[in-house]
Amino acid sequence: MTIKISLVAHNAYGAISGGSAGHVGGVERQTSMMAFWLQKKGFDVSIITWDEGQEQDFVIDGVRLIKLCRKDEGLPGLRFFHPRWSSLNAALKRADADVYYQNGAEYVTGQVALWCKRNHKKFIFSSASDADCQPNLPCLDSFREKYLYKKGLELADHLIVQTEKQGVALLDAFGMASTVLPMPCPDLLPAEQSAPKDFHERKGVIWVGRISEEKRLEFLLEMAAKTPEITYDVLGKPNKDSEYARNVLDAAEQAENVNIRGMVERDRIRDFYANARILCCTSSFEGFPNTFIEAWSEGLPIVTTFDLDDLVQRKQLGFAGSEISDLAGKVGHLHSNEDEWTRMSRNSRQYFVENHELDAAMERFSSLFRGI
Repeated sequence: MTIKISLVAHNAYGAISGGSAGHVGGVERQTSMMAFWLQKKGFDVSIITWDEGQEQDFVIDGVRLIKLCRKDEGLPGLRFFHPRWSSLNAALKRADADVYYQNGAEYVTGQVALWCKRNHKKFIFSSASDADCQPNLPCLDSFREKYLYKKGLELADHLIVQTEKQGVALLDAFGMASTVLPMPCPDLLPAEQSAPKDFHERKGVIWVGRISEEKRLEFLLEMAAKTPEITYDVLGKPNKDSEYARNVLDAAEQAENVNIRGMVERDRIRDFYANARILCCTSSFEGFPNTFIEAWSEGLPIVTTFDLDDLVQRKQLGFAGSEISDLAGKVGHLHSNEDEWTRMSRNSRQYFVENHELDAAMERFSSLFRGI
């Protein structure tokens, strides 16, 4: 029997179509990758996204795209119910799936769960961040958003988390058990290349992410000032209309060893991972960043303020710390120490292959979907 799966990802049209529409962040790239993998393994797959000009039931590589209303459609205040919620219900019905999957804390979590409950369908939710598992839900602004998200957790048939830490937090905050599944990621290393580039073929530090307050790009600028001999490349785009982003980018323009690269297309980003010696993360919180997994696929060690389940430290995949001066020292040390860099690079590549390589990770998801 063919199992029908529908992935609810409002912003994923850009990621699944190969364009730049929508947010095109880690969740969106991950969801589109999962959709294509599941389709190739014999699942009947649909994905539900905002209307961004595509046709209804548009098919890409065997995956059916079902569109909602436009994101800006309807009257402010009323659009929450119609056309946003009403078009979601219509799209869920049109998908007619056996299992519905949604990633990341949103009011949408509750909307999908409620529809699935009424229509005797299975619903799986997957966390996208530590914040999804905290009792105060810091990334959700209104009572309505928090209520619907918690209702979605309550009604879900299965909960997935990215780390042991998230699993414990979810249990403590909401009394709900979950399954830890390593997130999938495509191997950035070309098939014809047997191993990542070595120490002498690389130089510099890359920072990849959204230019927003929780990502703390200003930390990187302070580190760059303390290590003027090292070049830093910043890849990412600012949140729209963000005073924070304008200020931090203005400061970055004054740093001689910092290059602001902006939004880099997916087919070009691999070159940055392949040619850098270090990925730096300065976030105050994360989930399980795709940037980490992509870096490890290229044997790229990480220096980070955020260490999920102490993984970076335990597996010797780089260094973690909280003080800027300490992090700058670790960047300088790792950037100049060939033996230690080589050891951590090999550890990183091995960890990726064993845990996050697409087939290895997705087989676990496939088994869960079939079991549900």
